[in-house]
Amino acid sequence: MPMLESFLAEHGKSWADLTRLGVGVGPGNFTGIRISVSAARGLALGLGIPAIGVSTLDAIRHLHPRATAAVPAPRDMIYAQPPGGAPMLVAASEFPDAVLAPGPEALVAAMAEMAASADARDADRPKPLYIKPADAAPSREGAPVILP
Repeated sequence: MPMLESFLAEHGKSWADLTRLGVGVGPGNFTGIRISVSAARGLALGLGIPAIGVSTLDAIRHLHPRATAAVPAPRDMIYAQPPGGAPMLVAASEFPDAVLAPGPEALVAAMAEMAASADARDADRPKPLYIKPADAAPSREGAPVILP
């Protein structure tokens, strides 16, 4: 929050000047996305403005409309979205010409353009984009006995 306040101050703005918030919803770092989406939803609620979620894949496609957008994933995999297709987790070799995200400034600018032009009346509350199920699983062993 201090970084956001600093950014606003550097540009001569305050929270009251905001009319909507754009937030990246992934795919990407699980914890980072959950934190940013939660912060955006909380700020939007507190400020009484809409929060618009934008996926990294959609932002890449915004910059390169006919390309397969991709975000690196672990183990030589990528999160990919071909034109007209749904996001998926695949081996990087399946889409050798996929376009990866540009640098942070270009990616943020694309997300901001998309959030600014989105119809806020039709926007659902942003939520993280999960392409694959969580890796975590409940323990197969029973819980330890703490008190007899």
